Amino acid sequence: MDRREFLKLMALCGVYGAIDRLSGGLLAANAVNLRRPAAKSVIEIWVWGGPSHLETFDPKPGAGKAYHGGYGDIATNVPGIRISEFLPKLAQHADKYSIIRSMNHGTNGHETATYLMQTGRMPGSGITYPAIGAVIAMLKSSSYKGKLPPYIALTSNKGRFSENGFLSDRFKPLATGSNPNLAQFLVDGFVPPGGLSADHLKKRASYAELLDSFGAAAGSCRELLDFERAGDDAKMVISGSDAKAFDLNLETEAMRNRYGRNKFGQCCLAARRLVELGVPYITINASGWDTHKKHFEAMHKIGPELDQGFSALLEDLSEKKLLDSTLIWCTGEFGRTPKVDYGEPWNGGRNHFCHCFSTVVAGGGFAGGRVLGSSDACGERPAGRPVSPVDLLWSIYELAGIDPAAKLPNPRNLDVHILPPDGGRNKIRELYREDV
Repeated sequence: MDRREFLKLMALCGVYGAIDRLSGGLLAANAVNLRRPAAKSVIEIWVWGGPSHLETFDPKPGAGKAYHGGYGDIATNVPGIRISEFLPKLAQHADKYSIIRSMNHGTNGHETATYLMQTGRMPGSGITYPAIGAVIAMLKSSSYKGKLPPYIALTSNKGRFSENGFLSDRFKPLATGSNPNLAQFLVDGFVPPGGLSADHLKKRASYAELLDSFGAAAGSCRELLDFERAGDDAKMVISGSDAKAFDLNLETEAMRNRYGRNKFGQCCLAARRLVELGVPYITINASGWDTHKKHFEAMHKIGPELDQGFSALLEDLSEKKLLDSTLIWCTGEFGRTPKVDYGEPWNGGRNHFCHCFSTVVAGGGFAGGRVLGSSDACGERPAGRPVSPVDLLWSIYELAGIDPAAKLPNPRNLDVHILPPDGGRNKIRELYREDV
């Protein structure tokens, strides 16, 4: 972690008092009435690049090899629901999640599609809206008592746009960096994100204090004292007890192996540990899915990783009685073309496809074992109950206890709402649990 990143972390952590002042009461003011407790945490599995629905949750075995590439479907533990043969472990947990097979929008560009899926809006209004993670982090900050930032990204940001939009930088995700799977090779105690040992961090902080003649002269200047306090808060985050959430060596070898000894699997395990601390919003950014070339060769690696990590997360949260209070949504910015491109230079690739793709939701008020919507015989267009990004986001906000039509507080005093106020007409209410 270089100096600039450390200062950013200080800024994030040293303003919790300001966060409380800004967001105190906002969650209550923007809350929706549910018959059961709202989701306390949200885990977003962002499948960066766009996963093919045919090789995940909407296989088309009858469409011909030009579409399915020779790969088929398998039964799940829910009668009538079949998913891709690449996901045998998730097939045994279909009772814990529901599938939307008719997601669609109108843009095939990574940046625009990411913005749309995260904000429910197309760019071009002159305003950069915040992503759902930043909004939930802000509105839940006053009730969150942990020492870690309220929005954590494992292990990198999406990089497509500024996720906090017009909100303060303190609601950006804290990207942990590094690879949590590498913790298996570390034997000298806990090594936090960034690769420096706790002893090294302690020494660096000590040296910084010796050189800090400016801070020593702060006197009664409120702004300088606040800056000093920010540094103390940042050190508390890095070396405090909550930071142990990132120490996967505290888990058993069996548990680590259960999630898969790879970056994605260990990120899923870290996400479960962050949920146990009550972190409001956690993103797992899964890469490698922009499979323009040799799609099926790539699926043999990334498919099993998604299958093992995601299924272990569902099973583990369920066993720990945390799934009902933890909402999970898994999607990409779009899907991949149903028809395989076998020509040069793609050699069996799939390209960007926004017209029909799949999203999975689980926990936090969503029911399991259901399918919403359908695609046509080749997976090229929705055949029933089309679902838009606004429909999906509306329901996630609602189950998190937030009114999506409420005005969004912001430092520019803009008259804006969390989502377009008329966007809830097609929310995915069919997937809510009956007791919500």
